[in-house]
Amino acid sequence: GAAGFFRELHTAGGDVIGVDWRINIDQAWMDIGYRSAIQGNLDPAALFAPLPELRTKVLDLLRRTGTRPGHIVNLGHGILPETPVENVKAVVQIVREFHK
Repeated sequence: GAAGFFRELHTAGGDVIGVDWRINIDQAWMDIGYRSAIQGNLDPAALFAPLPELRTKVLDLLRRTGTRPGHIVNLGHGILPETPVENVKAVVQIVREFHK
């Protein structure tokens, strides 16, 4: 992956940098710098968790990024074909409630 090259990606002029779920998002922010936006970081497998556990995972991500401008909530990789649609909708609702 590109995790070891975040500083270079930012220096090259990236406005938005995708971060997969295996990367510590706090470290990614430090490496990338706060002038670039970050997209992602939610484990796609989290969408298979029971709703209370999924809620905890999403809220953890939001709390870690919520005060910083430029986080685009997204999966840290593509959505899996078997992902329950109800859980995807739940993530959207959790994010909306958090940002009210």
